[in-house]
Amino acid sequence: QESMHAYAANVYTTVIEELMKGKQRKFIAVEQEFFRLWWDMVATDTQKQQVHQLLQEGRLEFVIGGQVMHDEAVTLIDDQILQLTEGHGFLYETFGFRPQFSWHVDPFGASATTPTLFALAGFNAHLISRIDYDLKADMQKNKKLQFVWQGSPSLSERQEIFTHVMDQYSYCTPSQLPFSNRSGFFWNGFATFPDPPKDGVYPNMSLPVTDANLHLYAQTMVANIKERAAWFRTGDVLWPWGCDKQFFNASVQYSNMDLLVDYINKHSAEFGVTVQYATVSDYFQAVYSRNLTWEIRDSQDFLPYSTAWTGFYTSRSTLKGIARRASSLLYAGESFFTQYVRQHPEGSICKCKALKQLQSLRWAVSEVQHHDGITGTESPKVKDMYLNNLMHGMLNVKKLMASIIFDINNAKKNGEVYSSVYTKGSGKPDVDLYVVVYNPLAWNITTFVTVSVSNEAMSVYDELGHSVPAQVQSSMESQSTYDLYILVAISGLSYRKYSIKPLDGKQSAFIGSSIKYKRRDLTRAGQQGRQLFPVVNSCYQIVFDQNTNLMHGITDRETNQTVQFTQEFLEYHVNGDTKKGPISDNYLFAPNASAVSVSKAVGLEVMSGNLVTEIRQYFYSNITSQDYIYAVYTRLYSVPEGYDGKLLCRRIEQEYSVGPLELNREAVLRTSTSLNTKQLLYTDNNGYQMQKRPFKVYVNNTVARNYYPMVQSAYIEDDTTRLMLLAERAHGVSSQGNGQVEVMLHRRLWNNLQWDLNNNLTLNDSSVVRPVIWLILGTKAVTNTLYRTSGLALEHRPVVMFGALSGDKPKLPRRLQQNPVHDLPVTVPPNLHLQTLSIPGWKYSSNHAEQVRSIRMGKQKQGDADFSRVLLRIRHLYEVGEDPVLSQPVMIDLKSLLKGLGSVVAVEERSLTGTWDVNTLERWKWKTAKYPGKRFFNSRETSEDFIVTVHPKEIRTFFVYFQVQ
Repeated sequence: QESMHAYAANVYTTVIEELMKGKQRKFIAVEQEFFRLWWDMVATDTQKQQVHQLLQEGRLEFVIGGQVMHDEAVTLIDDQILQLTEGHGFLYETFGFRPQFSWHVDPFGASATTPTLFALAGFNAHLISRIDYDLKADMQKNKKLQFVWQGSPSLSERQEIFTHVMDQYSYCTPSQLPFSNRSGFFWNGFATFPDPPKDGVYPNMSLPVTDANLHLYAQTMVANIKERAAWFRTGDVLWPWGCDKQFFNASVQYSNMDLLVDYINKHSAEFGVTVQYATVSDYFQAVYSRNLTWEIRDSQDFLPYSTAWTGFYTSRSTLKGIARRASSLLYAGESFFTQYVRQHPEGSICKCKALKQLQSLRWAVSEVQHHDGITGTESPKVKDMYLNNLMHGMLNVKKLMASIIFDINNAKKNGEVYSSVYTKGSGKPDVDLYVVVYNPLAWNITTFVTVSVSNEAMSVYDELGHSVPAQVQSSMESQSTYDLYILVAISGLSYRKYSIKPLDGKQSAFIGSSIKYKRRDLTRAGQQGRQLFPVVNSCYQIVFDQNTNLMHGITDRETNQTVQFTQEFLEYHVNGDTKKGPISDNYLFAPNASAVSVSKAVGLEVMSGNLVTEIRQYFYSNITSQDYIYAVYTRLYSVPEGYDGKLLCRRIEQEYSVGPLELNREAVLRTSTSLNTKQLLYTDNNGYQMQKRPFKVYVNNTVARNYYPMVQSAYIEDDTTRLMLLAERAHGVSSQGNGQVEVMLHRRLWNNLQWDLNNNLTLNDSSVVRPVIWLILGTKAVTNTLYRTSGLALEHRPVVMFGALSGDKPKLPRRLQQNPVHDLPVTVPPNLHLQTLSIPGWKYSSNHAEQVRSIRMGKQKQGDADFSRVLLRIRHLYEVGEDPVLSQPVMIDLKSLLKGLGSVVAVEERSLTGTWDVNTLERWKWKTAKYPGKRFFNSRETSEDFIVTVHPKEIRTFFVYFQVQ
């Protein structure tokens, strides 16, 4: 909102006005969040008409077209797709416009997922800028800044995309003028906050173009154009004009540039250059028409960016965590609402209000994907805005889900009162409690949900009054409450209802017993022989050393293989004084030296029971310290006969408590094993595909440059055994030694760099963070079958809602016993993921000619959203050749998959964001040595009988229509 007031609204208002004044003028715009604020709040009817006209003439062009320009390192693929889909839906509904080019100039490093996503969205070319400086210099020298990128090894040439890397000048105009000490080409100066200057005079306004300096200006511009031309294979030079926060006074910008453009073109024979205003589309069209043969780049990404830009992989861990919880709640809310609309056409909930509740969270999750959002590279007040918007959207969706349960179960009539939807940690009074648990995944799940209760003596029952396995134990959070673990088994996209009653003499929950071990002094631990004790479930035996209270080893009980396994918290001490050397900040990680151990003493408590064993370790700075900054809670699960406990048994769940840190400390958890990994680490790109990360030694910054983002998963392995880490938020991760993996969990920094101080980017984050990581240890074959489903099970844990029961009721009402959502669960095989099931609400026609016609005639549908169109995405989780069974293509019958929602009458296969019919989408095919023919990519037909074959790594998007009830 401040940016809108200070400059952003003026960008659109003045650019539109100036474009109307000169047919040669052009402009590109990226982020829809700003444009939509202008369109909804500022634009007049005349300006709106002019936007339509300029888009039709190709003089205004939207590139990327998402809500934001998303970060590439720490975002999840689902959220990237969401924010693109949000922006594209608006552009197509409003203008019939579909972006076909990217302009990903500012994210800090480039992921190999992005080219695949943009190809799936129908783009013809991709443009990036921030990659490692040394690599860029090398590519520039050898004219290799342009290539055809096959981002996905499995989709390879089918979803390849031509990619342009900007040269060393990046995406801003080089502003140095040899004939003046004032900058050039930024004639409107730089935006001021919070208010525009009253007299219209901005700081750093460039020297205006006059008769006296026109030739000198032209010489400067031509020299730069020629310098760049030498770095590319064609004579077409992309010369970016603008930068961050520019064009808020487009009149002074264009009037000066017009003079330059005209002058250079009048003297083109002398200069050897002609110039024109252009959009990204114009540039790529020029390069494409040269018909050259391009080199192929494989699926290697461009991370990390530059020498020390690895701090932001962890910065503002709380924001990273809440952004992912919000995304997961949105995912659950979308499918829950979609089922409600389909199955309860007569339901009493206002659908338009419900859609607005979902939209508030769609917008909040979309905007935080910005490359200065989830990255943690914003000032505290902007971080607070993101958090407020996320929390507001989450509250809306929780209210919606509660009201749907209300409505389905007709709660008002049978005396049930849902006070609200609570999440874990709301200690409820001693009334009969209902817990409604929704499984948002399209697989049957068996897992534990935790409820905070005030009493140890509890019984848990399902809808039919059968006793449910549960365990209660003293809470790790507080002295006065207890954690109740309930074992839930729930079909795909279904919910179950459990009642929790104070003990009534019948079956009670198991009560976990506690053993507290003596606090151990690590400085003296080496003096006596080891005293080991085991903690066991049916998959693992974890051994602890009683002399140190630390983990010692893990045995995989299936293979009887034992791996030495120790964990410790360490801190990197970093410099905050620019006079003393490199600093760490929100972006950068610049450790002074190796990490140092934080604790000299460890306390241990073991809570054991029939279902859950929880090992609580507290790390103290010395043997007499009162308080700890670090703790680990490790949980092992056991599942009774009759339940499918494979995933549960195989995961070692760890929750960490870290903070508040001291200033200029970066906290890591280092896990050291006996695996001979040769310091090779694997980390994911955006939860979509894995990247190989061999350890490299550099002259400077070796520690920081070997850090990579872990968005959802990372692993180390030797010839036989793999240790897999699964995360519910992004972290920096590294292997600084053989058999080691370390995860950065938290950062607290301050520095005196003037730029950081001016922008309040010093990351003085005094919070306590509580991240969760699941560990899976086993053979490659076993971990391969588990890690995709487990990663998604961690991402999309069941949504737990509470209701208190008022009045005495012997039994639940009849309707509940046949749980209506439970009748026909939606389930896919374990190598597929139902990535989206939602009602977008867009009013556009899926027939392009019809959509364009209705917009040109001003007949866009007003009024209510469209609730008949369901958006479905299915993703294949495996790469070609990754697993003998799970890497196979899967045939799926959409009619039968969705029969629980009604009778499917039509399915249209669409591009990733829904705006293209895949049968009419023809992307440019760029020539490569391997594929010399120049042609268009043609997508395949969707079969008439609703049967679709999904191949490895494909993401298939459909509009589904059901018979009207």
